[in-house]
Amino acid sequence: MITRNDVPSFFVYGEPSRELDVGFLHVETVMERKSVHLGHIAPHKHPLMGQITYWFEGGGTYRIEDETWNFSAPTISFVPSNVVHGFDVGEQSDAIVVSISDDLLRAMAPQVDLGLDVPVLLTGERHDGNWARIGSLLAIIADEYRTDAGASENVLMGLVSVVLSLMARFGGSSGLDAASPTVVLGMALRRAVDHHYKENWPVGRYVDLLSTTQHLLDKAAREVFGLTVKEILLNRRLLEAKRLLKFTIRPVEDIGREIGFDDPAYFSRFFRKRTGEAPAAWRCRHLQPEKEAPVA
Repeated sequence: MITRNDVPSFFVYGEPSRELDVGFLHVETVMERKSVHLGHIAPHKHPLMGQITYWFEGGGTYRIEDETWNFSAPTISFVPSNVVHGFDVGEQSDAIVVSISDDLLRAMAPQVDLGLDVPVLLTGERHDGNWARIGSLLAIIADEYRTDAGASENVLMGLVSVVLSLMARFGGSSGLDAASPTVVLGMALRRAVDHHYKENWPVGRYVDLLSTTQHLLDKAAREVFGLTVKEILLNRRLLEAKRLLKFTIRPVEDIGREIGFDDPAYFSRFFRKRTGEAPAAWRCRHLQPEKEAPVA
């Protein structure tokens, strides 16, 4: 029997999981990786990013966590990070896949009508005007990503936000009842950390907030994210520090206080230990203009 701990984690399918740049977004089609999967995408998860998958041709069998569906185009899904998914499709099937880092999804969330912490799978009819709009938007996103080396992150974020909100408009708000209690608790922990990580809560506060036990919360954190609860908290603070360093001109000391470090020296030691660089050095390196290299 395969457990969640046996499920492989990938960057994009077939490539080892790696740290993502802040603001990472990647677009490709399923069949661009045909030589890797031959139409069989084994169950897997992405630790640090969610994915929109829009099937515009063909169909097959889709698996998300413990449930399986037969589908045909047009079909669209949103799968958050660390949710197990996979599919089998025929040679004539294809889809546009938009991979979005968790930090970018968090930045989009206030402008998006869809809940971004549960998986969603929707299917429809080609003659439906809403599906025509979805298809057109995904085609524009793919074209912007591939042809414009200077594509604005704000433009891509705006287009992706509209796609996610359209999904909510025609049924996405219900989500899928596919997750096990452990996955549900893990996702609830992530939501709670997003709300309270700046407050430097001890683990016990999260146990009380989620009405669970420390054993069950530790189990959920390890099985869903491969981390302890404390590591999840520290990683969330680090992620926010990176976002503020890259996208604002606020002083390093101010950023440290923003994420709960009153002592600038302690913040600097924390950041250096987890990245290998002082905050100012990391900021300087990441402010250089660059575009994420295409993934072959």
